[in-house]
Amino acid sequence: MLAAQRRAEIVSRLASAGAVNVTELAAQFEVSDMTIRRDLDHLAAQGLITKVHGGAVTSAAPEAPARRTQEPGFTAKSARQQAEKQAIAAEAAMLVQPGMSVGLSAGTTTWALAHRLVHVAGLTVVTNSPRIAEIFHHGAEATRDAAPGDTAAAGQTVILTGGVRTPSDALVGPIANQALRSLHLDLIFLGAHGFAPEAGFTTPNLEEAETNRTWLGTAPRAVVLADHSKWDTTALGSFATLDQVQLLITDTGLHDTAAAALRKRLDALILADPTQTRSPR
Repeated sequence: MLAAQRRAEIVSRLASAGAVNVTELAAQFEVSDMTIRRDLDHLAAQGLITKVHGGAVTSAAPEAPARRTQEPGFTAKSARQQAEKQAIAAEAAMLVQPGMSVGLSAGTTTWALAHRLVHVAGLTVVTNSPRIAEIFHHGAEATRDAAPGDTAAAGQTVILTGGVRTPSDALVGPIANQALRSLHLDLIFLGAHGFAPEAGFTTPNLEEAETNRTWLGTAPRAVVLADHSKWDTTALGSFATLDQVQLLITDTGLHDTAAAALRKRLDALILADPTQTRSPR
């Protein structure tokens, strides 16, 4: 395959998947990782893609902002702002104590948080994300197989709501909402597609917005996890105003004027520093 053909195929795969991985592309095209990286450099220089650690994601044209109904897939979203999401997850994890009951809505930042909670003993975790439930399932397997003295957590209970699966891997709709309405949790963590002064916290999927509103009734304290790139972004459906959540955790990439405006509306704001974050165990 000629380089031009390979690069065209990479762009085509990005258009359908939203993200690509260097190692997977090298195996598929039977070339070296370095060849794929040169391809990605070439495409990035043309503005056709955006390089990220280990691969690339699609590049949106500056003059054509994302549609308010556009809902990226989980893989595409998970490739973005990885360091910021890990920093936010680390701050959020410090709010969780052994024995608590916590809710984690679907999302790539809550998914990062889940990796940091598998070692917290005695948690009851409710989620509408099959991916997050799977993290705790594997954590439970690790606990069963642990040698004496291992630090893996024991005694966690994981509850996965039913519902209809969205492109971003959330379970939503009447079944999910009915399950959530019967629960009383200590603390919930919600993801968001965007947050803005007037629209508040938003998502492109109207059913997911309704399920997120239902989440708000399950606990006395709601924490939204959203990196700085989501500031001043408004998707189709609002699920909370800024003053309906008790804490927003974003990152230090948020500019000072935005932070000042948010502090006037929020109960509390935490800016996580991606340069000071340790990887989860």
